[in-house]
Amino acid sequence: MKRYETLFSPLTVKGMTLKNRVVMMPMGTNFAQDTGGIAENHIHYYEQRAKGGTGLIVVENVCVDFPLGSNGTSQLRMDHDRYIPGLARLCEAVQKHGACIAVQLNHAGASALPSRIGCQPVSASDLPSKPGGEIPRPLEEDELLSIAKKYGDAARRAKIAGFDAVEFHAGHSYLISQFLSPTTNRRTDAFGGSPENRARFPKMAMEEIRKAVGPQFPILVRISLDEFAEGGNGIEDSLELMEHFCKEADLFSVSAGLNSSLQFQIDVASLPDGWRSYMARAVKERFGKPAITMGNIRSPQVAEEILQRGDADFIGLGRGLIAEPEWANKVRCGKEDLLRNCISCNTGCAGNRIGFNKPIRCTVNPAVDQGEDYAKRKITKPCNVVVIGGGVAGLEAACTAAEVGCTAVILERGPVLGGLSASLSQISDKFRIHSFIRYQVNRAARLKNLFALTDTEATVEKVSRFHPDIVVNATGSRPALPPIPGLREAMNRPDSRVFTITGILGHEEAYAEDLTGKRVAIAGGGAGGVDAIEFFAKRGASVSVVERGEEIGFDLDPISRCHIRQVLEKYGVAQYLHTSLSEVREDSFGITLADGSTGNIPFDYAYICLGMQPEASLLAGLLDKFQNDGVEVLNIGNSAKARRMIDGVREGRNILEVLDRLSYFD
Repeated sequence: MKRYETLFSPLTVKGMTLKNRVVMMPMGTNFAQDTGGIAENHIHYYEQRAKGGTGLIVVENVCVDFPLGSNGTSQLRMDHDRYIPGLARLCEAVQKHGACIAVQLNHAGASALPSRIGCQPVSASDLPSKPGGEIPRPLEEDELLSIAKKYGDAARRAKIAGFDAVEFHAGHSYLISQFLSPTTNRRTDAFGGSPENRARFPKMAMEEIRKAVGPQFPILVRISLDEFAEGGNGIEDSLELMEHFCKEADLFSVSAGLNSSLQFQIDVASLPDGWRSYMARAVKERFGKPAITMGNIRSPQVAEEILQRGDADFIGLGRGLIAEPEWANKVRCGKEDLLRNCISCNTGCAGNRIGFNKPIRCTVNPAVDQGEDYAKRKITKPCNVVVIGGGVAGLEAACTAAEVGCTAVILERGPVLGGLSASLSQISDKFRIHSFIRYQVNRAARLKNLFALTDTEATVEKVSRFHPDIVVNATGSRPALPPIPGLREAMNRPDSRVFTITGILGHEEAYAEDLTGKRVAIAGGGAGGVDAIEFFAKRGASVSVVERGEEIGFDLDPISRCHIRQVLEKYGVAQYLHTSLSEVREDSFGITLADGSTGNIPFDYAYICLGMQPEASLLAGLLDKFQNDGVEVLNIGNSAKARRMIDGVREGRNILEVLDRLSYFD
């Protein structure tokens, strides 16, 4: 506790006393009902984070003007009094655990989709909020007056419902941001041009909020201090704008980025812990008011250092609290070894919500809105579970089974647990994955009824010796090697310069030197290919990539796609799209372009990143041996189908459903 004395000290903001400096950032969930009301699992989601010790929870953005201001099909609404009762239940559920709760007021503006709101979006001007986005309609002055009043009406409802504060969203390419940013505001009237004019509408809305809640109610303002966009606001620009509309602000939430620079708004994994803290410091120094900083903060040590330096007064955790609702409690109680930290993969959160309009999920937390209450259940009769493979799927299955009372054994043929994910974490830009492996291994080590046997090759006979009731095959995957002429021959040469993506793993030091002048050819522009592109481009190599589809990073989440586009442009990566790998030679790729013409890509090193395929060679023997004996045989994770880490972890947790189906619970 003394190590993080500032982090766990209270602080009061205009009568709202937070018990610590941990703040949950507002993040869309798609948990709301399609009517805009709040569902019980949605309340439970926030209550878990309050029980976990969080000081202030800022609820995701709520719509103040439906449908024009709607940000999705499953967004909370606060544009009518009918939503007050449900939000009041939310406030009570959070506050009874000692947490404060605020709610973010928002209007999507040009970020709204016509297919969802049923009409043309609105904005400051007729400029889309992102490249290729819908063209909005510029708002008239009387409409601005009406929307400003709707912000005030929503704030009044928030106060009635019992919220401790409201947050005014002025960033991230939503309507207020669209007025502030020169990238989207080309107006020539009193609401465009000069900083004072661009801040006029935000000021109107802020004044309506203050009028609605009174002088003693805290108002937070969230701002993209640096937009990281060509022609957009930098830090000094934003500070000048804030002078004009932030008089009523009591606490600043200092963020960054627009839709076009999404990787700085929802951070990619490679950005370091707390990288934005200098922005919060700039706001504090200009306005003399407290500020929240956020940005990939996973380490409590980094959080404490930020606070002690005076860069910020509060630490914002967003995806980190999706992954680990108990972050504050575990840190405060000295259980850092059991932190299930976010790995910044953006797969189940931003990928689900922004990419597919689905409810959020989490790669490392398979029960985002359900919690860990499953561990309170215990089996009512003995059950032996044998798990073959100690990767993330196998570890999750074994730990979950042991936590409810099963005797679990892991048979792992390698020297360490973690499987392919542990190997991937050796790549510098994938380092955050290691924290999840560490969590799983530490979790397993604490379970006295779980036995992990490494350097142990599983056989049907060996599995039989443990008298299993359930066998879980989680043997993972291996690189796919299609029947391309020359491919296998080139890879099997002693002096081969052709590798799969796993050729990088464990050999980073061999590529530590400057690779300027070296030619690297990569076959495949999916997730594996992207890892290789970034790895070698950053080391100075001349990189070429061959992809049959129309986009590099086609299977990535929206944040990672934004990032890889920047990498491709920055390092001048040669992209051969709609192109097939037709032959692999000793020092070149033969390729076939979309028009049927052929070409040649010479290389010093080549990497085959054409996906993964299941490795389940033992499965048939397991089924043959055990199925007729009443033993349940499961095939999960990549050994069932090569997919993402999130799928394997979820399937590992699903062993609870199997135990339930087999009547091991009452």
